[in-house]
Amino acid sequence: MNQLEILRFAVRGLAANKLRSALTTLGILIGVAAVILLVAVGEGSSQSIQRNIQRLGSNTLTISPSFSGAGPGGGQGSGPRTQARPLTLQDAKALTELPSVKSVSPVVNANAATAVHEGASHAVGQLVGTYPSYFEAMNKQVASGTYFVNDDVRAARKVMVIGRTVAEELFGQVNPIGRQLSVSGVPFTVVGVLKESGSSGMQDADDLAIAPLPAVQQSLTGFGSLGSIVVQAAGATATESAQAEVTALLNQRHGVGADPDYRILNQAALQETVSAATGTFTVLLGAVAAISLLVGGIGITNIMLVTVTERTREIGIRKAIGAPRSAILGQFLMEATLLSLVGGLSGVLIAFLGTRFTIAGIEPVLVPSSVALALGVSIGIGLFFGSYPANRAAKLRPIQALRHE
Repeated sequence: MNQLEILRFAVRGLAANKLRSALTTLGILIGVAAVILLVAVGEGSSQSIQRNIQRLGSNTLTISPSFSGAGPGGGQGSGPRTQARPLTLQDAKALTELPSVKSVSPVVNANAATAVHEGASHAVGQLVGTYPSYFEAMNKQVASGTYFVNDDVRAARKVMVIGRTVAEELFGQVNPIGRQLSVSGVPFTVVGVLKESGSSGMQDADDLAIAPLPAVQQSLTGFGSLGSIVVQAAGATATESAQAEVTALLNQRHGVGADPDYRILNQAALQETVSAATGTFTVLLGAVAAISLLVGGIGITNIMLVTVTERTREIGIRKAIGAPRSAILGQFLMEATLLSLVGGLSGVLIAFLGTRFTIAGIEPVLVPSSVALALGVSIGIGLFFGSYPANRAAKLRPIQALRHE
């Protein structure tokens, strides 16, 4: 008996119980589809987070105040910090002299800022006062209009670049370039609209407005301490050296050592950490989904054992007329493999269709290796879990099989 005949017998055996075969195939289908889809969701989530981090620039350092201890800001430390110093404009100017630093952008944030234009009002999610170098450091590009320039900073001109959300909420379909909006009664002229960035988790990255630092300080925040300082390193390879230089300079200026009154966020280091964390998350999702594949394999064993029991007399007749052990073994192995193969291919198709839709706000990204792995495992499961019933059928003695009722 050749392989083609074995395949024909296997197909005939499965077709004899269509509903049972379909339900067994469904278990493998669900397992394969779940593995591929969950890995795709994990990969999509990872890429989304990576894009959000990359928008900030891989060679960017963000310095912010960190008041630990029992003093202002709370937190845990070695004790009250009475000598803690805020970040100042003088700190920012001193950082521009460092050899590994390309640009320095001092930043202040106006809290609870409401912008108004001709009766329309909008609570701006983030109103930033800074220098023009901030746009390049934070990868903020304009879609229309232009950035403000250093002359605007020196003259404290009340000009503003707004995000897409602010533009739509205040101006609708009207071009906002050259028009005025007021923030806390202070008029600002819109000179540019930023390219759309999209949302990042619960925060709308397009709900922001950026204006010259002195204009924001004069009108909204006062000339106090800075909220943060954005430092752009000379290049991606210079980020670590820039961080070391910034740390040394600020420690000297603030008179601190092992317990500084500031913290530095390194975007490159953050990206590596997030990559490792999301990679682990994706593997975990795939492992959880793989359990359903195991359940499907057990289902194949169960159904094949029932099939062998039902067809014991048929096996006896075939053996009595000369069917070799290998033919019986091959037929039942072929049936189990066909069940898992059909289920696996159907699962791949369902998973592919599923990745066309957004799941929990995430756009799944199909990972080819997960498709190959899930399909290969499903076939392996068919062979592994079908081997015991197939061996049991092949070992039946003809005389015992013929007596079976």
